[in-house]
Amino acid sequence: MKFLNSPARRRRSECADAAAVAGRRAQAGRRAGCESRPRLAKAIGARRVGRAGDEEGQAHANIAAHKRASGQCYANPADKGIQLSQAARGPAKAPASIQVIERMMTLLDALAAAPGAASLKHLVGVTGLHPSTAHRILAAMTAARFVERQETGAYRLGIRLLELGNIVKSRISVREVALPFMRALHEAIGEAINLGTRHEDEIVYVERTSSGRALVRVVYLVGGRAPLHLTSLGKLFLAADSPQQVRDYARRTGLPGKTPHSLTTLAALERELDKVRRHGFAYDDEEAEIGLKCVAAPIHDEEGQVVAALSVSAPADRHGADWGAQVRKTADLVSRALGYAGARK
Repeated sequence: MKFLNSPARRRRSECADAAAVAGRRAQAGRRAGCESRPRLAKAIGARRVGRAGDEEGQAHANIAAHKRASGQCYANPADKGIQLSQAARGPAKAPASIQVIERMMTLLDALAAAPGAASLKHLVGVTGLHPSTAHRILAAMTAARFVERQETGAYRLGIRLLELGNIVKSRISVREVALPFMRALHEAIGEAINLGTRHEDEIVYVERTSSGRALVRVVYLVGGRAPLHLTSLGKLFLAADSPQQVRDYARRTGLPGKTPHSLTTLAALERELDKVRRHGFAYDDEEAEIGLKCVAAPIHDEEGQVVAALSVSAPADRHGADWGAQVRKTADLVSRALGYAGARK
């Protein structure tokens, strides 16, 4: 019994108990560790997902801000395709090619306004372009013959512009240009508007807008002819002639009359043409037909030549005193459409 209760045995028993307690604690710790690892992994995963969401959210915010800045942001999903296509076209500003054309036209206008050949320094000062930009555009236009560069280095308009101008001129129809203006005048006055051109010693009616107000006898239809001195249209052409040319016309034609109001003498015709030159329009005071009055104004081409004339014809009792100014204004509009810039100094 003493051996069983010896100090050594007690110490071994205490050590065994302590080892058992340590083993149980270690086993409990391992169980706790196994249970905590999934929770830890889940927490770590949640934090990672959260960080990823934050990063993705920030990325979407950055994209949205970019879309708002570039005009691609849209409130209605149905508008997505439209706005993307608009964004693909870029900002609403003139492309570089359009800017070059605008600068080219600015240089051409400056050359046209110059009294003679213009230096690069002068053109830069007038247009405000950078010297290198102006020089580059002028070189391109010189190669295309729109501009000519002289030995002194000065520039002037090129022969190619004259060639193109002649093509445009050959394709211009006075009738086509005048017709819209004639219709507008017809709407304003409500009477027949006539367009005539000269052929030798006669006026030829090339267009007419019909009057819708009343039954008026049409003296001259489209294609009709009349002596120059009997019509307001014809007087405008005679007024543009020299005094000698008027005398030659009177001698060739004999100045035949159709009514008691017709001008049948050279003196009477010259007095009438003097009034036409002073006022800028001409009258037919029942000279071609009793009861019918006309007032006409000239149409000029780009060189200032009288190429046609407009008139308003109406019964004498319906003739307006202010029609002369209206007809002249309309004729001036047609002249400008043909390239006429006004009387030369």
